[in-house]
Amino acid sequence: MNQFVLSAAISPMNMMWISFYSMGFMALSMALMYISRHKISNGIISGVIALIAYSFLLIGFLTMIFVIFTW
Repeated sequence: MNQFVLSAAISPMNMMWISFYSMGFMALSMALMYISRHKISNGIISGVIALIAYSFLLIGFLTMIFVIFTW
């Protein structure tokens, strides 16, 4: 029953945008991981950027799981 309420609240067009944002978060995560591993030699800055990249990856993963299991 809750699935019908949730799918009625979010239109398919909005789900498409959510999936695009999720893919964007994953692509941004990939770019930040590359930058932190290969382009930055300072360990602290590299660690902070890697932490941001992994948080974007987690957000992208969770929103994609939301999209998959909602439809």
